[in-house]
Amino acid sequence: MSLKDKNFLVAGAGKSGVGSVNLLLEAGAKVSLYDGNEKLNLEELYDKLYEKKQIPVILGEVTGKEADSFDLLVLSPGISVNAPIAKVFLENGKPVWSEIELAYQVSKGQIAAITGTNGKTTTTALTGEIMKGYYDSTFVVGNIGTPYTSVALDTKEDSVIVAEISSFQLETIVDFCPKVCAVLNITPDHLDRHGTVEVYAQTKESIGKNQTKDQVMVLNYEDDTTRKMAEGASGKVVFFSLHHKISEGVFLDNGTFIIEEQGKTMPVCTLDDIHLPGDHNYENILAAIAVSYFMGVPVQYIKEGIMRFHGVEHRIEYVDTVNGVAYYNDSKGTNTDAAIKGIQAMNRPTYLIGGGYDKKSPYDDWIEAFDGKVKELILMGVTAQKIAQTARNHGFEDIVFVESMEEAVSYAAKKAQDGEAVLLSPACASWGMFPNYEVRGDIFKECVKKLKEQ
Repeated sequence: MSLKDKNFLVAGAGKSGVGSVNLLLEAGAKVSLYDGNEKLNLEELYDKLYEKKQIPVILGEVTGKEADSFDLLVLSPGISVNAPIAKVFLENGKPVWSEIELAYQVSKGQIAAITGTNGKTTTTALTGEIMKGYYDSTFVVGNIGTPYTSVALDTKEDSVIVAEISSFQLETIVDFCPKVCAVLNITPDHLDRHGTVEVYAQTKESIGKNQTKDQVMVLNYEDDTTRKMAEGASGKVVFFSLHHKISEGVFLDNGTFIIEEQGKTMPVCTLDDIHLPGDHNYENILAAIAVSYFMGVPVQYIKEGIMRFHGVEHRIEYVDTVNGVAYYNDSKGTNTDAAIKGIQAMNRPTYLIGGGYDKKSPYDDWIEAFDGKVKELILMGVTAQKIAQTARNHGFEDIVFVESMEEAVSYAAKKAQDGEAVLLSPACASWGMFPNYEVRGDIFKECVKKLKEQ
């Protein structure tokens, strides 16, 4: 689609919004920026823009009359389709796109898109590693850190784009259509945004809504919700399974990862070949195998990519051992299901740092997963009292409250003994205390580094 001379309004001045603005400017479109922060530093913003363009900026609210002067609104992921700015455009009959849709409209090549509640980043990073070993032009983008919009104009006809897609980004897709998409799992998350688990699941499922029968939707057979998505899938469904042999799909059998297609059985690699422990990571590997294979990567290249891959930052990441205490950064454990995986990965008594932004999730399953491993729960953030009450309801009383990451790490370091662990696995988003989970994890690691310097 040609964007030249169209008049766009981009909502949100964060990384995604800036990426959208830069793409539009480079493509020759007319563009203005909207942000609800009336104290936005415009000079800092202009320094980030393509050729330092000083585009029009609207702060505060947008009226229907102002919306009429634009052809289209591009929403950053942090802004809901139900936000006033989006409603103004929709009520005036104006298209509303996600930044993923914008990038899709101008990019070339084939897309592998991955979503789900947990495992997205690891699966996307692993799939990207596999693709890079086979395709000369590979881009790994989306919620993983690099906005799709920032590379869309660099793609070529033979490019492969591996995209981690969030439910926020899927709210306003229109034509977005990946050659292969995957929904890894569904557990309650972002209910403050989506309202119900059903709406959240439907939003995730929409990743494949524009596919044709010759395209592929990869689904987790072990997850009841994703398994049911097969019934309404537009593309060809391929299941991956940790515990069942799949006649047309990918599964783990006696320690071997296997692809089975049209009666042909193809072993890919074994548990001895991988560097990602735990059942949740085995599922991530199964999904990455399925996505890569149906994106055209030969089995040998898939195996080599898996063997090269050592995991992602902020996901049960070993930081260091100080005074015999092992420190692990699982800042990407932003919901209870992900945080449960963090606890399950611990093989020693653990001081657990949790809490953060309230996404209206229950914490019962997380507390129940402590399973005698958690010696003390160190809580911070808006959810601290809510989590503490849930813990007490389940008979867990070893709780302390802190005001900062520095205080949390300092407290844990004084209490933990040789042979024990300190785990940051918050079960909550970072917003309110930190800009994102990466910054939260980096601060945790910096605190651990300072312990070693003492």
